[in-house]
Amino acid sequence: MELIVADYHSLIGQELVSGWNELSQTTVNQFADVIDDHQFIHIDPARAASETPFGGTIAHGFLTLSWLTKLGNEVMPALEANEVMINYGFDKVRFVNPVRTGSKIRGHFTLSKVENKSGGELLTYQTTVEIEGQEKPALIAEWLLLIVAK
Repeated sequence: MELIVADYHSLIGQELVSGWNELSQTTVNQFADVIDDHQFIHIDPARAASETPFGGTIAHGFLTLSWLTKLGNEVMPALEANEVMINYGFDKVRFVNPVRTGSKIRGHFTLSKVENKSGGELLTYQTTVEIEGQEKPALIAEWLLLIVAK
């Protein structure tokens, strides 16, 4: 389904929820290599199990945050062929609960605001990353996305 920017106004307040996605140890290790963060709590399951309160390795907070793109792509409406969406940044990012490696997460996205910004339309999404089986979410954030014409 393709939308024009004006259609986004009708989506304000509607919650979109992605499917469950597993954060595997392989993914965590690859992310550690990319950002050069090899802290044992992320890459050494035995040591993390014995030396941390987490019971094993945990995903990097920035890995969980970066997966908003993956999770959001599952549920956010497509744009017209002549439009692109650009990550404009975040307000109020909080890492609330660590994600144990092997856990499944899903994203909750609620469009709260659409504003005209020179060059496009600025969307503000209230986002939460839920951890399967956990009451407390992994993170909460206000995500800003800019739609611009090509």
